[in-house]
Amino acid sequence: MDKMKIRNFPFSAIVGQPQLQRALMLCAVDPGMGGVLIRGDKGTAKSTAARALADVLPQIDTVAGCAYNCSAGVVSEHCEACATGSPRLGPVPFVTLPLGATEDRVIGSVDLARALQGGQRVFRPGLLAAAHRGVLYIDEVNLLADHLVDVLLDVAAMGVNSVQREGLSIRHPARFTLVGTMNLEEGDLRPQLLDRFALMVEVAAPRDKKVRSEVVRRRIAFEADPAGFSAAWDDQQQALHRQLVQAQRLLPQVTLDDAMLDLISHLCCEFEVASLRADIVMHKASRAMAALDGRLQVTPADLRSAAELVLPHRRRRKPFEQPGLDHDRLDELMREAAPPPPAQDDAGESEDGEQTPSDEQGAEQVFAAAASASAPRIVVESTAGHSSAGRRSEAMGAARGRVVRAVPDEQPTSIAIGATLLNAAMREPGHVQVTRADLHQQIRVGKSANLILFVVDASGSMAAQRRMEAVKGAVLALLTDAYQRRDTVAVISFRGQSAHLLLAPTGSVDRAEQGLSELPTGGRTPLPHALHMALETLEKSAHRAPALMVLLTDGKANVPLAADGDAWRESLDLAGKLAQRGVPALVLDTESGYLRLGRAAQLAQTLGAECLTLEQLSADNLALTIRARLAPT
Repeated sequence: MDKMKIRNFPFSAIVGQPQLQRALMLCAVDPGMGGVLIRGDKGTAKSTAARALADVLPQIDTVAGCAYNCSAGVVSEHCEACATGSPRLGPVPFVTLPLGATEDRVIGSVDLARALQGGQRVFRPGLLAAAHRGVLYIDEVNLLADHLVDVLLDVAAMGVNSVQREGLSIRHPARFTLVGTMNLEEGDLRPQLLDRFALMVEVAAPRDKKVRSEVVRRRIAFEADPAGFSAAWDDQQQALHRQLVQAQRLLPQVTLDDAMLDLISHLCCEFEVASLRADIVMHKASRAMAALDGRLQVTPADLRSAAELVLPHRRRRKPFEQPGLDHDRLDELMREAAPPPPAQDDAGESEDGEQTPSDEQGAEQVFAAAASASAPRIVVESTAGHSSAGRRSEAMGAARGRVVRAVPDEQPTSIAIGATLLNAAMREPGHVQVTRADLHQQIRVGKSANLILFVVDASGSMAAQRRMEAVKGAVLALLTDAYQRRDTVAVISFRGQSAHLLLAPTGSVDRAEQGLSELPTGGRTPLPHALHMALETLEKSAHRAPALMVLLTDGKANVPLAADGDAWRESLDLAGKLAQRGVPALVLDTESGYLRLGRAAQLAQTLGAECLTLEQLSADNLALTIRARLAPT
């Protein structure tokens, strides 16, 4: 049996990720802190570290057979085992929440088997009950379905799971440490859920070749002999386990004085953090830092380390400002808050005659460990479908998609078998006979994301820079509130001799900021090259999302695709192909001056698109205009 056991990579054997390990251990010291979000590229030990944590966590007292992980002496009214089971020490629950889980699987539902057997309406606990007093782990948490995000937000806020369905009214405790991993390339995380993670760690592959080779060496050794490799690290694992046990015992005694509390608030204000949860979490994280190191007093170094984990995902950022924390600014704030050294005479003695360091040395010693150790917000609403502000465009009752619930329906197109049988069992216990009145319809939710493709003339003109600034603002405005629909934005710019895919389709604000941080302008106008690239980009994304093309140009094409071609005629031909493909488009005429050729309007006519002048549009109302013209879903 031991050979069949699935083993986690030893937590103590992880190489090159000390901050990640530290963050996970802090959440183990204080499970009530709120959890940790691990953000980074693929293959950076995010999942490995999260799963490995389970093997070093201190055990908890519980009741044998209890589905709610009740503490001995704290009896749940819904738990049959609590009344008869015996107290015991058991491992901390580590529960994985699959991305495709149904709402019933997560929050719990009526036990269908017992309902069919004897007509009993008995609650079957879900994953939230199983995770109580433990860890709820979500891989790729940014891809979690919205209805499950809503559930998590409600439970995280109250610490209680409430279930009201099929004649049941159940409330049970559900307090857990939330651990999530995500890759920014696959989109951002909903802001409300992001704030629920107490700590956030950015991870990347080590850049030191010696560290990288050691990572590979240990991973290969583990895969070759998981049991043997784990046994070799057993002493280190036990040492970590003892450290966490001791830290949990020490935590209630750790103190943080008023001066440190004032500094916490000062840091949060200086970094423009809106959420008061940041102040609370930094207080808890600082105390957990001290306890983990076996100390009873929080130091400035603890506070600085906590700030690095608590503030980056909560601070307000200016347009095109990169995510993360300004460490130089943090050091400066810590130095400003350093207490003045004791008064001393010229001989370097304090008033009581003891030797003291100089002013510069004193500040250096106190904080040496610390030193070492708005784009516009536009709500994007699709005019089609059943969406609401701040929500992803979701087609309720779609033929394909995730099943989220079941409703009574005497003429269902997709029968919800479990709900149908349950209704029949409850209607006539002991004699299950399904009638039309018992039938239930599956309610599915399908994604209806949009791709918004900007095609921007960056050729030489006085207005080129203003066009780019308008595009930047609109892109970020659309992405900031597009999380719920998983909308994506792409940007093609054209100047000089060709067009370039400046921003591949993405739903990540951070990636958009990086891709649009520097937009060159000037040169000739290769309009046909841009339209050809737009056609290719839309064809590649056709299987994923409806699209809207936003073309910013004056129409003065002068660089053909063919050596002897006519650039304007090629542009009209490509516009005709886009129109045949049925791509909704919006043309923004950037032509200026007294004499105007009106070619942008001709291009719009060929595309079957509306033509507006850019003078009428700022970044704000450009986003609003695009919002109103999103492709029907």
